[in-house]
Amino acid sequence: MRRRSRRKDFEITFYEKLLQHRPNFVQALTCLGDAYTRKGFYKEGLEIDRKLVKLKPEDPVVHYNLACSLSLLGRLDEALEELKKAVLLGYDDFSYILRDSDLEPLRNYLPFKDFFQKLKRIKP
Repeated sequence: MRRRSRRKDFEITFYEKLLQHRPNFVQALTCLGDAYTRKGFYKEGLEIDRKLVKLKPEDPVVHYNLACSLSLLGRLDEALEELKKAVLLGYDDFSYILRDSDLEPLRNYLPFKDFFQKLKRIKP
């Protein structure tokens, strides 16, 4: 376990330094955002996800990841709005939405339950 924690620290440092030279490097931003979330740095992950949405506003996965960050921070209204955007842009892995641990706080939110019931009726 100790070794894994060090790896994440190295990983975060690596991507942060890389982004100092190439601040809009989408793949590095994506990896850094994921590393922040895995390490429990949810606010930092949220900042990365917001930047990615500005760089790739039509990408459904980017909006999905932003919904996850918002959910982890308990910002459920915003998380649901971003999840709706992700679906409107083409995100359709509904079974993953139901098991993604990042969305657990959102899944317990009544407006999410209403939204998801509508999705199940729409999707063939």
